[in-house]
Formats: sequence, C-alpha cells, structure tokens
Amino acid sequence: HVYPTFFIFFTTSLNDQNVILYTYIDLTLAETSSEKQKTKKKQKDKSKRTMAISFITIPLLTLSVLLLSLSLDVVTATDSQRNEAEVRTMYEQWLVKNGKNYNGLGEKERRFKIFADNLKSIEEHNSDPNQSYQRGLNQFSDLTADEFRSTYLRGKVEKKSVSDVEERYKYKEGDVLPDEVDWRERGAVVPRVKAQGDCGGCWAFAAVGAVEGINQITTGELISLSEQELLDCDRGTDNFGCTGGGAVWAFDFIIKNDGIVSDEVYPYSGNDTAACKAIEMTTTRVVTINGREVVPENDEMSLKKAVAHQPITVMISAANMSDYKSGVYKGPCSNLWGDHNVLIVGYGTSPDEGDYWLIRNSWGPGWGEGGYLRLQRNFNEPTGKCAVALAPVYPIKSNSSSNLLSPSVFKLVLLLAFQLISLALL
Repeated sequence: HVYPTFFIFFTTSLNDQNVILYTYIDLTLAETSSEKQKTKKKQKDKSKRTMAISFITIPLLTLSVLLLSLSLDVVTATDSQRNEAEVRTMYEQWLVKNGKNYNGLGEKERRFKIFADNLKSIEEHNSDPNQSYQRGLNQFSDLTADEFRSTYLRGKVEKKSVSDVEERYKYKEGDVLPDEVDWRERGAVVPRVKAQGDCGGCWAFAAVGAVEGINQITTGELISLSEQELLDCDRGTDNFGCTGGGAVWAFDFIIKNDGIVSDEVYPYSGNDTAACKAIEMTTTRVVTINGREVVPENDEMSLKKAVAHQPITVMISAANMSDYKSGVYKGPCSNLWGDHNVLIVGYGTSPDEGDYWLIRNSWGPGWGEGGYLRLQRNFNEPTGKCAVALAPVYPIKSNSSSNLLSPSVFKLVLLLAFQLISLALL
C-alpha cells in the first residue's frame, strides 16, 4: 500500500508582500513483508500516524496563525494612523468653526481624545440603518457626558399642587385636534434660535419663549423678551440664575413683577454675575401675563390639546441629546425624570419615524435641526418619551389685557400727551 504525501499551504500578507507558508506530511510507510504482521500492527501504526500528524501540524498551524496575526496588526496600525490623521484634521477644523481655545497645559490634546471618542460613537450610531435619528458634531463635541450634564442640564422639576393643574386643556373624548401644528408658521415664535451658552439658564429661555408665544397669539405682536432679566432678578427662592431653575417660577416672577422687558433693552450676557437692572427699567416693560397653569400631567393627549392652542414649556431628559442632529429622537433617555427645560412649539407625523413633538431648544441654531428637536410622540408610557408629559406648564394672557407700554401703546400714549400739552398751551 502506498500512502500519499500531503502539502498544506498557508497564505498571508506581511508588509504588503504575499508570503506562502507550506509544509508537508509524509505519510509514506514502508510495506512489511508479512501481511500478518501488518494486520497485527494496523491499529498501533494508525495511532502513531495520527500522533505524527498532530505533532507536525499543530506547531505549523500555530506559526501560520501567528504570522497572519502579525500581518493584520501591521495593516491595522497603518489604518489607525491614517484615521487618526483624518480625525486630527477634522478636530482642527472643528476648533476654528467653534472658536475653541484651550489655555491649560495639555488641554488641547486631552480634548482631542474626547473629540475622537465622541466622533467614533457618532459614526457607529449613524452606520446603523435601524436608527430613527442621526447624530453629529457640534459645539459640545469636546465634552464628556458628565461635563455636558453638569453645565447645560440645570432644569428643575416644578413642585405642583392639585390646584395648579387646570381643566382648560384636559383632553376629553370627542375633542377634535389638528393633525399638525407649527407655531413658527403662525408667527408666534421668534425666528432667531437663542443660545444659553455656558450658563444653565434653560429654564429662562423656555419661560420667555412661552410668554413670547402667548403674547403674539393674544395681541398680534411678536416681541423678543429678555432671558437675562430672569437670570439677574429672579434669584434666591426657587430659581438660581445659571445654576438652575424652573419655568413655572419664572412665570410667577413675571406676574409679580408686572411684566418683563425686551432683550433689546436688557440683552443677554450669558452669566448671572451682574446685579438686577430691572428696577431701572420700570417704564420699559413691554409684556405682561395674567397667570400660569399646569397641563394635566402624564397625559400626552392633553399636552397635544394644549400645544394646539399655544407653545408649552416642558421638562425632558436630555442627557443623551448633546449630539442630536436630525430625525425623530426615540431615546435613550429617562422617561421618569427631566433635567432640561424646553419649549414645545408644535407636533406632527413623519412618514418614516412616526409621531413627534416639535421642540425649540436653547442651544443655538448649530444644534439639532436648526436648533429644534423632533421627539417621539404617543409613547407607550404615561410620562411620554423622555418624560415630556411629566411637568408641562404655560402662561395665560387674556385677550382684554394689554401690554404695559408696548411699542404701539407707547406711541399712542405719547401722541395723546402731545395733544393734551398743545391744547393746554392754547
């Protein structure tokens, strides 16, 4: 009997050179002169052949795998170096675009590592075709998750009593609501998306946006109001400037203060270190409200009814929204607790991603969809997606109430004053 010789080939790539590794196993065995001896030793010889193959093959396989691994390491290292160069180029461009400068020793390199990690996470997310939204680079891309939360998520959940919750917008069976609402198209939202900067004043922006909206709805005048007045003047009890607050208490301040001024006369500074200047501006208050109410909580249909009538402030869980870019956000987030005040200015339905809330944020136009977020609506928990239905609150303003010295009223009063003076001099 003749036993063949087997050749085993291994092909790999090392430093761009193809390397063929091979060995052979010679299984040729000399025939014995006696068939009887062969028969007796058949089992024993078979065992020896098996052991011989094992002793020869295993080391060679191990060597081949090792060389293959080394070759892959070389390729991976090359790719990583190329990718790092690309990421550094993106980082430098991002620094210029966002006006970033780091003073601390080694801070630029430390921020680069955070930027690279965030970019990797963004690209992994966006490569998943099952995601309902896209993430992207923005002004927060050099921050860790903890840094982002500690600076920008300073909203406080409002303390509510039973008397706070009103029936005005409680959804009832048979209520007919529009399929879509967008208060931007109706002129009740200031076109310029405002930015809170490095100040945890989201509560002031959400409250001001709601007052701007209800004022336009009732008077026809869209006036951009001052968040800075709230940051400087509404401090010490429930709201604390850039360190956090709640929209409901901002409404209370505006009511007690007989109105709020425009941001033209009290512009935003992005900090709360200055003393309140509103006392000096008693004659320039332009917008008042009559009160504030709370939408029935944990009820998205009542929230929908409220938004159909006016923009509504809400608290949402926004810890994972720092790099939101577009699409309908469906998590991850907490559905039980909010940490960020925002303003719902509408709702609608996407053919691909389903029902959503249209939310105006205070992180500037470079974040999200031009400063806006579309958040999943009609979620299967009472609190809504990201706790959106947990604490909705809104200002009220009667049609009969007028602005205190609004631009049109001020002109009319001034004209009457001149006429009276003229008559007195005759």
